[in-house]
Amino acid sequence: MSFGSYKKAFPGVRIALLCAGAAVTVFVGCSIFSHNAVNDDPAGTGQHKSWKQYGGSADQSRYLDFKQITKKNVTQLKVAWSYPTNDNSGYLFNPIIIGNVMYVLAKNHSLVALDAITGKEIWIHAGLNSITWKGINYWESKDKTDRRLIFTLGGTLQEINAVTGKSILTFGDNGVVDLKLGTIRDPSTFNRIQPTTPGVVFENFYMIGSSPGENIFSGPGDLRAYDIVTGKMAWVFHTIPLPGEYGYKTWPKDAYKYIGGTNTWGEISVDEKRGIAYFPTGSPTYDYYGGDRIGDNLFSDCIIAIDIHTGKRLWHFQTVHHDLWDYDLCTAPQLITVTHNGKRVDAVAVASKTSFLYVFDRVTGEPLWPIVERPVPKSDVPGEVASPTQPIPTVLPPFGRQTLTADDVSPYMKPEDQASWKKRIAAGGKGMFQPILLNGETFGLPGAVGGANFGNTAAMPDKGLVFIIGQDHPSVYSIKKYVETRSPNVADQTARAKIIYIQNCQGCHGVERTGAAGPNIVTAGTKLTLESLKILLSTGKGQMPGFPHLNETDIADIHVFLGGQPETARRGGRQQPTDNVKIEGPVVASGGAPVKETADRNAGMRDYPTGVEHPTNRYISDNGLLFPYIVAPPWSFIVAYDLNKGTIKWKVPLGIDKDVEKQGGKPSGLTGGGQRKGMIVTATGILFATSKDGHLYAFDVDNGNTLWSIALPAGTEGQPAMYEVNGRQYLIVCATTVASLGKGNNGPKPKGSYVIYALPDKK
Repeated sequence: MSFGSYKKAFPGVRIALLCAGAAVTVFVGCSIFSHNAVNDDPAGTGQHKSWKQYGGSADQSRYLDFKQITKKNVTQLKVAWSYPTNDNSGYLFNPIIIGNVMYVLAKNHSLVALDAITGKEIWIHAGLNSITWKGINYWESKDKTDRRLIFTLGGTLQEINAVTGKSILTFGDNGVVDLKLGTIRDPSTFNRIQPTTPGVVFENFYMIGSSPGENIFSGPGDLRAYDIVTGKMAWVFHTIPLPGEYGYKTWPKDAYKYIGGTNTWGEISVDEKRGIAYFPTGSPTYDYYGGDRIGDNLFSDCIIAIDIHTGKRLWHFQTVHHDLWDYDLCTAPQLITVTHNGKRVDAVAVASKTSFLYVFDRVTGEPLWPIVERPVPKSDVPGEVASPTQPIPTVLPPFGRQTLTADDVSPYMKPEDQASWKKRIAAGGKGMFQPILLNGETFGLPGAVGGANFGNTAAMPDKGLVFIIGQDHPSVYSIKKYVETRSPNVADQTARAKIIYIQNCQGCHGVERTGAAGPNIVTAGTKLTLESLKILLSTGKGQMPGFPHLNETDIADIHVFLGGQPETARRGGRQQPTDNVKIEGPVVASGGAPVKETADRNAGMRDYPTGVEHPTNRYISDNGLLFPYIVAPPWSFIVAYDLNKGTIKWKVPLGIDKDVEKQGGKPSGLTGGGQRKGMIVTATGILFATSKDGHLYAFDVDNGNTLWSIALPAGTEGQPAMYEVNGRQYLIVCATTVASLGKGNNGPKPKGSYVIYALPDKK
């Protein structure tokens, strides 16, 4: 009997039983009740049988008190079942599992509800083509009669009924909350706003950041909370302060009118006991030049503790003053309890792109170990005033390399390439916090995607252990005077797009766009909405770095150049999938809630507001990410910190580079685009992690030894998840991308699927 049949059979009370394997699920009204999901935490321990949020739980620890899979039997893990995505999309999705129902993104960007034991489809909401790629969140009322899936789509916040799969039209304005409304700036002055990472749920609050882009005049990075039932904004925190607000004097007087960024695009962690949210923020715009934002620039590059009920700042710490290197904080702050100076202290630890780990008292914001201001070099760029000092932790050792010399050049390059790079490094500016040289080369290590990135932290909270995926990925920066290319001589959209393509894309995708080091993208615009392309070019994916310097018009031009529709570009990218894929299965809805098109959806300012003082010239840099392999391996690794002692417990490479292996090298880890992966930690002392090499690994938390590994059917960019149903423990991995085998060498194009592992069923 189908799900729809149950609803017809019981139109009144609507109660029915559905046997799924050994599980019994009761549908009551518009709720799903499972004997495993009614109360996932009867003892109030804070642990969960389900994976209710993007990071598993509100604290983002990725820690589960599961004991079935142990160090002794982990080698027995096998594929329990898998679910094919039935398309060629490389999803970055983290599934949500509630009781015995799983929610995944598949089938041409459709949200699919599955039986978490068998993989059988329950419902499909098709055509969510501009949904935040990385995941969704879940909320339920106290009596569990109201259950919602929360997500962003095409610059809006929306909800879907977790039982029926249909949009909740009582939320917001006919099912939609426009994320451009209620920010510090007029919506007509910016375009992009949708976050690339899901927010976090606490009580009836849904807190989110944003991903407004990183070019000059990008949108603001306001932090916001919404009422989950009504969609009304509960509060907003201005990361670029208004006159009279704390931090306003760390900017030019009119900065809030034109500066963007300073946003939380990574993961937000919540102390549920205290009602405190910890937001990590990124750099202000423009990333690599700050002549129009002289000052320390609060609240960029900060960890900010906010009272969730009021939206008020409790404390903050800025890890980089006047950021000129894109040293965002984007990993989940880890909430831990440690023994410090003979006392038990609730702390929060946040890992940075600089490869520093900062640790604070969770309530007061006091550092557990001294952080000192140390002098750093000046900038030679006209109008730039680099901060004279930067905050440096003094006790905790960094988890990655922070210096670069000619001796650090990789021995796995051709001799002539080694010689060339050694000469360039010797001649250029180098080292962390070295301002980018005008018309020269600056070598940053870590670079803009070095250190830790989103998804890269986990913890065993009560034991004070924090785990970080890090990478030594250098940036090769160069800054020069900006020249406007959108002159009357380059008025044709195709001509403009060709210039942008040659400068940014041709090296990997070839002159004809048919692929070189990268894939064929001739018709990519027909498969990606404009909004999706904005996200892709902002964050990167797989081997491809992000291109945050591209502005809204640049991206719209490229979208059309790759086959997108001009009319869609002008409307802001709300097109439905254009490849006319017929979705097979129990489709209950399509496209999300209806969105009203507004005149400002493709808005954005091209110059400073009238009357605002600003530099005469602008300066621009590429992101310098195209040379990850110039330093010797290991390139990526997992580090375990024991924060009871303030030491690194162990450090091991993550992944195997086949090129290095062929040349007799040791395990090297992989880089090139970022190890933006996730980890899961269990009470039995196992740390599960995925890698760019297309493998799933299990490490011993005590020493970092590899307990088990298995090749996935494809690479993975999504976060793994773990859940338990009827006493059986499952591990799920989104395997939908191309695996990296080494420098310029990728695996075959995959047939994407979600793969679920478990111990053999004893029945």
